[in-house]
Amino acid sequence: MPAPSNITTDTGKTPPSLPPAPRHWLVAVFADRVLRLLAAGTLVSSIGRGVFMTVTVLYLTFIVGLSVAEVAVVLTAASAVGVATSMLGGILADRVSARRLLVSFVAIEGLALACFPFAGSFWPAVVIACLVVGGNRGANTARSAIIGRAFTGSERVGARAVLRTVQNIGVAVGGAIAAVPLLINTPQAYYATTGVAAAATIASTFITVRLPGRVDAARDAGSTRAPRGGRSVWKSPRYLALAVLAALFGLQFGLAEVGLPLWIAHRTDAPIVTVSILLIINTVLVIALQMPLSRGTHDLRRAGNVVAVAGITMALTCGIYSATAGVGPGLAVALLATGMTAHTFAEILSSAGTWGLSYELAESGRVGEYQGMFAMAFSIGMMFTPGIMAFTVIQNGMAGWMALATIFLGSALGMTAIARRAAVNAGQPKT
Repeated sequence: MPAPSNITTDTGKTPPSLPPAPRHWLVAVFADRVLRLLAAGTLVSSIGRGVFMTVTVLYLTFIVGLSVAEVAVVLTAASAVGVATSMLGGILADRVSARRLLVSFVAIEGLALACFPFAGSFWPAVVIACLVVGGNRGANTARSAIIGRAFTGSERVGARAVLRTVQNIGVAVGGAIAAVPLLINTPQAYYATTGVAAAATIASTFITVRLPGRVDAARDAGSTRAPRGGRSVWKSPRYLALAVLAALFGLQFGLAEVGLPLWIAHRTDAPIVTVSILLIINTVLVIALQMPLSRGTHDLRRAGNVVAVAGITMALTCGIYSATAGVGPGLAVALLATGMTAHTFAEILSSAGTWGLSYELAESGRVGEYQGMFAMAFSIGMMFTPGIMAFTVIQNGMAGWMALATIFLGSALGMTAIARRAAVNAGQPKT
């Protein structure tokens, strides 16, 4: 059964329990003002994110004139800053206004995007990319803290599912906008498109600034700072282990974004346009299924079981991907599409399960700090993803795919064990 909710709607009434039908569930979730504003702000800012993700490497390569090694340094440095701001955003969200913190991080990201036309050489590109990624990762953690504070139980996972769905829609729109400079391929086209991305990102701050004060941490009378309660995340071995295992499983995002395109280009006979086809499959399935498949994962046992299914599915997916080497183009495309379908189901299930565990196993008085740790571990994993993908699937072929399958299965089963032990300690009955 879903945990009782303490959130209120615009009328001050508690929203109804979420019914089974996804359509009615969505209506019930959007009855809350906080989620409406978060979703609208995320949708708009994700358009800018979609543009940035699509054009950055090509812009730095063809317009700025950086070498492949220099581009790699720029992206690695930006990822490192993202690691720091992920944790910083969580810590600050427990001490200052999470609402203003979110607005500030998004504004930094938008202003940095607006400066991309001035990235005419290596060092300006490093600074601007670090500000863009740092602002984005800090904003993500601030949103997670707001969700942890404004919702309880099943509504937390439901809210995360809604935001992930609208984020995918926004990124898809941004990717479509980014097709314009890719077709025209002139500096002016890139400048105009990054200007659109910056405008969309900055515009989202005018939405999120309207979030109510109840999303901030409670404060003691006469104090401007929130009181700290509960054990520090650094003193919680269980949560630290969960964050590390989730980060290892998070390599599946890097597999989709980095490893698979490299594998298709260098080790299969599939046409390179297959990369775009796989991205469409992933985006459509996430938009359609993330919300309905996330139901009930606030329950510790269910969250653990869902993650276990995701681990088994990802291990099988690695086998499907590996089978695309040495076959004809048609069969390779069919296998890749099948693999991406399974991959996306694993992505959806693992996201839902880890969201539930990351909230339910956190100290309520330090939700920002715990979410910051969770996001920081993920960011560290993403920072090393390109090297891991190159070493496994590109350099070692079948053995590399087996190694990835072992990582996915082992990390998933580890999280399942943590969830089941926590459920026993919490006195939850077996289902």
